[in-house]
Amino acid sequence: MLKFISFGSGSSGNCYYLFTATDGLLIDTGIGNRTLRKYFKDYGLSLSSVHNVLITHDHADHVKSVGCLSGDYNLPVYTTREVHQGIGRNYCVQRKINQEHIRYVTKGETFTLGDFKITPFGVPHDSTDNVGYCIECENVTFCLITDAGSITDEMKAFIGKAHYLVIEANHDEEMLKNGPYPQHLKRRILSDNGHLSNTSCGTAIAENMTERLNGVWLCHLSEDNNHPELARKTIETILGSHGIIAGTDIKLEVLKRKIPSGIYELTL
Repeated sequence: MLKFISFGSGSSGNCYYLFTATDGLLIDTGIGNRTLRKYFKDYGLSLSSVHNVLITHDHADHVKSVGCLSGDYNLPVYTTREVHQGIGRNYCVQRKINQEHIRYVTKGETFTLGDFKITPFGVPHDSTDNVGYCIECENVTFCLITDAGSITDEMKAFIGKAHYLVIEANHDEEMLKNGPYPQHLKRRILSDNGHLSNTSCGTAIAENMTERLNGVWLCHLSEDNNHPELARKTIETILGSHGIIAGTDIKLEVLKRKIPSGIYELTL
């Protein structure tokens, strides 16, 4: 059975785990190795069950421990050539990825890692490069989209394929506009290469989901410009305006910024 855990979701550190009885795949490594080892132990899991790492982009909250994790556990790290180059330049990644662990992916080209069939796709963000991942395993399609300034047609198509979706709901626009951030940072977040608002996230789900979609997790909420209940209510309202009832038609949950989630079983 395919299972999913979020170990952290937000600017303090992002890390997600997909696993089966025989394979494990980490997506992003924005929390420290010591913390990650503790979390795995708390769940009765071992980091030795992780066989590969996917990286979305090169910002520190997604990659700061990637070199340590890869080196300590002999893990291949998959992402685009541009993201690998960005990781190499990122001063927050104190221990770089060993050359023998570097693996390149190409957006739009599907490849297989153990139990997982993976298709990377482009996501607009002001990083060196950024990819979302559509992951198929045991007939379940899982899609992750984070740090997205806008929704492209390609992203819409992958939302439509998903049985389970992790998608960014970073900020409430009014909270951001009226909040303490300097104007240049507000402009960056609101740009097409910034972060998705609650409203943009809800609209993307409502307009592109199909009857296949069983569950949605909202990720990467801002600590200063959002609130979990506000994000959930905003998106529930948008779904409702499209005749979709959260909790009945689909499950809708908010991932915590600094606290691991439960273990979710991804079934059809």
